[in-house]
Amino acid sequence: MNQAAYRINDAAVPRERFYQVACDPQRSVVVEACAGAGKTWMLVSRILRALLDGVAPSQILAITFTRKAAGEMRERLHEWLREFSKADDAERQQQLVMRGMLPAQAAQASAALAALYRQWLEDGRGVEIHTIHGWFSRLVRAAPLDALAELGLPPELNLVEDSSELWPELWGRFLRRMDAQQTLRESEADPEGSAELDAFLGMVREVGRFNLEAWLQSALSNRLEITLADQAGHLEGSVASVGQWSAAWAGVNDPREALWKDPVQQQFWALAKLLSQSKGVKAQAAGRGVEQALGENELGARYEGLRAALFTDKGPRKQLGESDELAWAQAWLADLGLAVEQAQAQAVHQRMCRLARALFEEYTSLKAQRGQVDMVDLELAASHLLSDSSVAGWIQERLDTQVRQLLMDEFQDTSPLQWQTMKSWLGAYAGAGGGAQAVRVFLVGDPKQSIYRFRRADPRVFEAAKHFVLDGLRGELLSCDHTRRNAPGVIAALNLVMGDAMEEGAFQGFRPHTTESRDAASVRVLPDVRRPPNEALGDASVPAWRDTLVEPREEPDTSLKQLEAEHVAQAIGELIRQQGVAPEDIFVLSRKRATLAWVGQALQAHGLPFVAPEDTRLIDTPEVRDLVALVEALVSPQHDLALAHALRSPVFGWSDGELMGLAARARTAGSAWWTALMAWDDASPSVRHAATSLARWQVLARHAPPHDLMEAVLTEGQVRERWVACVPESMRLQAMAHINALLAQSLDMDGGRDATPYRWVRALKRLPVALPARVHPGAVQLLTIHGAKGLEARVVFIVDADAQEGRPNNFTLMVDWPESESRPVSCAFIRSEANPPPSLLQAMAHERAAQRREELNALYVALTRAREQLVFSRTEPRASNKHGSWWERLKRSNAMDESQVWAPLTPSSAAEGGLATVSDAQLAVLPVLEALPTRLAPAPPPPVAEEAALLGQVVHKALEWLTSLPVAQRSQAKVGQALQAACLAVGAPAAWSERAEPLVRHILDSRELAAWLDPAQAAWSGNEVGLVHAGKALRIDRLVALDGAAGREWWVLDYKLQHRPQDLPAYQSQMRQYVEAVSALQPGEVVRAAFITGDGRLVEAV
Repeated sequence: MNQAAYRINDAAVPRERFYQVACDPQRSVVVEACAGAGKTWMLVSRILRALLDGVAPSQILAITFTRKAAGEMRERLHEWLREFSKADDAERQQQLVMRGMLPAQAAQASAALAALYRQWLEDGRGVEIHTIHGWFSRLVRAAPLDALAELGLPPELNLVEDSSELWPELWGRFLRRMDAQQTLRESEADPEGSAELDAFLGMVREVGRFNLEAWLQSALSNRLEITLADQAGHLEGSVASVGQWSAAWAGVNDPREALWKDPVQQQFWALAKLLSQSKGVKAQAAGRGVEQALGENELGARYEGLRAALFTDKGPRKQLGESDELAWAQAWLADLGLAVEQAQAQAVHQRMCRLARALFEEYTSLKAQRGQVDMVDLELAASHLLSDSSVAGWIQERLDTQVRQLLMDEFQDTSPLQWQTMKSWLGAYAGAGGGAQAVRVFLVGDPKQSIYRFRRADPRVFEAAKHFVLDGLRGELLSCDHTRRNAPGVIAALNLVMGDAMEEGAFQGFRPHTTESRDAASVRVLPDVRRPPNEALGDASVPAWRDTLVEPREEPDTSLKQLEAEHVAQAIGELIRQQGVAPEDIFVLSRKRATLAWVGQALQAHGLPFVAPEDTRLIDTPEVRDLVALVEALVSPQHDLALAHALRSPVFGWSDGELMGLAARARTAGSAWWTALMAWDDASPSVRHAATSLARWQVLARHAPPHDLMEAVLTEGQVRERWVACVPESMRLQAMAHINALLAQSLDMDGGRDATPYRWVRALKRLPVALPARVHPGAVQLLTIHGAKGLEARVVFIVDADAQEGRPNNFTLMVDWPESESRPVSCAFIRSEANPPPSLLQAMAHERAAQRREELNALYVALTRAREQLVFSRTEPRASNKHGSWWERLKRSNAMDESQVWAPLTPSSAAEGGLATVSDAQLAVLPVLEALPTRLAPAPPPPVAEEAALLGQVVHKALEWLTSLPVAQRSQAKVGQALQAACLAVGAPAAWSERAEPLVRHILDSRELAAWLDPAQAAWSGNEVGLVHAGKALRIDRLVALDGAAGREWWVLDYKLQHRPQDLPAYQSQMRQYVEAVSALQPGEVVRAAFITGDGRLVEAV
């Protein structure tokens, strides 16, 4: 090991000294550590040391950026505490010395370390470990209600984690807003809002409705930056006017007006005469073009005519001769062209600013109606609470008493606003010199692994934080370039390629790495996938005719990517069969999920197990598509395509012949397929089985929530067993995971309450619900570079390593937010990154440099995932990457030798491709299905318990609506309407409104309940209040605040129709959770709980 791998304040130190400082809870430190250096180990070790110093667990705040990372942090701490409680004294002392204690200190602390686990269990309160947004949420929830009201936030904070799920409804609202303004204009009212309509119509003409929608979606994704820039007065000026850009055009609105000036016209007439008298044909044509343009009376036509006469798309026309007049004209027109671009870009930017504000107003209104907030609301609210003088003092005081240790992991992923928010808090300690009451800060990260700019992460924040901790908190700067993960051969390749990039100035801050590992390593390349020599861009040859029904379209790039994927699959097969590498020890990494999809298909063809890429949408998996089609058929029997999909799937396993027979019957009868299926009397057993099952499940779908329906389908239909029998052995675990994920998701919608199968299917299709994170033993992991961050494997394949440079983005925004500023200094709507307005050319150059640096960061992340083996593959690109692809950099730096090609062995048959060691499923043969009756028996009525539950839902829903009305408005007609609507909402028979009416009336007319059910008597009241507490989603039937002589009391109310609900322990436990959740939101105020029974009584919970 090279001692220079460990540094404190840029001075080399021994490893022992490094950990003495890093793990000392009395110091504030920033640690910049390479991949595999043990950053999380250091952070959790510091938590352990703080606990030994007597810091209460609740006074330790650890923040990271994903739930997975937070969970791993908790698990590691818990595991250590448990292990140390069982270890002998010598082992404990050794572990403490590893964590920076001197031997004498370790001997004294050993007994205390052994007791920590018991103390932790007895205390019942753990260390505060949260994601950054989770901590912001807790901060906001602890704020006074008045502060939340000032911010326009509801007290319950129902969080929308992905704003894109609201886009369809939001876009519809936005269009209706424009339509309303159009109606007002046509009625000659022409209100103030007409400026929005002009902007909308102008942008539709300019870029089209599809592109405008995409641009506004991008604006919504950047709502935080746009909002802050607008508040700071920086938004509209982000694209300068033409006069601000160049003093030569000061006071000019349309630069093309310069074409009307007499001196300019005279110059162009002289040029036209000169060119017309030239001998060259092209010069004469240009002269005629200039003359025609000067004859145009419309400004735009004159400008375009002159440009067409003297310029091409690539620049000034050639072969027009040489003259001073021509040189002046082309130079003058070029300058005018830049001015026109600037003026047009500013006009577009102004219109988009206006439309973005209108969109945000609709978005705010939509969230308010739903009682929801999003991540941006949390960040803005937290920033306000810690910076606004009216509330910051109160918040700061609470934090000062609650937090003694602040630890942040993966700090390079912090955004500017997140850092400014944290700095607002920590700034109170700046210059304090680490007094006894000062918060000690531990920040750890690696700017070389910053690959989340699309999530607002900015590695410049890491530099700003370093200076703050060093100068403001008098802390220490530590750096570690020593890894425990990668074998020497992998580190050698890394040092070569990243060192080469550093020397050319593209990867500043890199220092050569060392490693603890002594494992053998290899760096190999798979055979090149070359393009055919006769393949040319823009080949105009007419493709041969193909029958589109039986012959798929085959694109050249697709074929080449499939061949590259086949090479990867063959290599993985050889590693597993010949070299004994376990499948779970293999990663396949790519920038794009599309490439991984080809690899997945190739692995499946070879019978090799794999796990689909992370961020795969749940609805995109085949098992889920089949089950969703089944539910669609149940709730929409007229949907023939959904029924055909379900029947052909493994759920029923129909043949094509059976489907064609059903189609013929439906066509003859002129009915839907469902009707024809139910009337098919002389059907085969498989058809009768499908008809009987579908009829039974349709009855259940009318009143059961999605989870109950899915559980019945999976159990009664033996869906898991059927899928196991249909998929290759290597894919069975994955198929079961997809089915189980769908079942789990069916509980998530609306907290599992008031959801219907129809609404659930619509939500699944509309929302970007991703598969849960998973690691399956015995399966190759297919990962994007972003998904692989924080993971490692024995063997890593990096595919598509010679990719072309990415295309510039169109209809996007460019944000400039220096880490030293509290707000963005610029937030510009850019039509194309390839052609930005002249005023932003320098800013765009910086943006592209940041993009290229992030591309190198991604290469660093990819290389450092491998413990022992790196394998590269590529498809020859159509054009080389002018900034150097990964492949070119690896080759140029000699990090790999492309002449040493690994040609994997090809399995002799598909049968040999299977893995004898994988036995995910024990069921080899499906059990024989019992014969079912040929005629459908009428569905039995729901059991009494189900009736009671459904009746309870009707009462709940009706009371939810009625208790929001003043007492005087609760007429008999209103009650009847509410009950009818409630029956419709929960899927109960309409006649049940009569059964529910006495219960609703008992409750509404009860004098005992008047204070809790009358909005006029409450300081605050709400129905179906959603809360998140201790990581669980809760929903309270009714929450009421009553002001009395002793102060304010909060009441948690739960409707229970049973006679004595207080006698059921499960209900009491539920109410205690509700009380704890409300108490956390309203600290210092009294919170009580009670049941409201069906006979109109209030029964207080224990």
